[in-house]
Amino acid sequence: MSTETPGTGELSLPQAFLLLATNDKDGEPEVPPSVLKAGLAGAILAELDLLGAVRLDGKYVRAVGEPPPSDFRHQWELIHDKSRPHSPRRWVAMLENRAELHRVYEGMAALGVVTHVGEKHLGVFRTTRYPEKDHVPKAALLARIEGVLNGSASDARTTALIGLLHAAGLMDKLFPGAGPGRLRELTGEHWPSRAVRDELRMIRLAEAEAAT
Repeated sequence: MSTETPGTGELSLPQAFLLLATNDKDGEPEVPPSVLKAGLAGAILAELDLLGAVRLDGKYVRAVGEPPPSDFRHQWELIHDKSRPHSPRRWVAMLENRAELHRVYEGMAALGVVTHVGEKHLGVFRTTRYPEKDHVPKAALLARIEGVLNGSASDARTTALIGLLHAAGLMDKLFPGAGPGRLRELTGEHWPSRAVRDELRMIRLAEAEAAT
């Protein structure tokens, strides 16, 4: 597979996913924490896939080539060094964590895309939000997605982002006019997005069982 790296000044897929999953004004996520973490984990897999650093080999994800020159080298090393291969859904479950959310958000804060806002309670920081600081990156992402949806543009990175947003239930909020048929056509074969949907299905089943 041919590799595709972000252009100069372009956000990575994990950054793009979190930016579009976060409210511009108050910096709060637009989806529940479990969805946000699973979507981010899927975006990391999708980024490594676009870089040609991992591939889906039958039912399993395998690391290929040399470590990628990216912020997600650690995750590549986890996949590479694992004694036995795992399915995409299993890797989403293994990669989703709160620390990675903050790392990616802080990376965007360092770029000036969002602002780190920490709220104190009794002198201790209890919550952190990341409201938008510069709207240009988000506007560019939305324009690119619009172009792919209407067929006037096409690129693997934006299509992967659409798949991740769709898996997280965000496309209905961002582009309510996007038809389900068009979304399936664009993203049906994107394995990281399928892995996110599978993981969220398992989470919902576990929550339903715990509630009974």
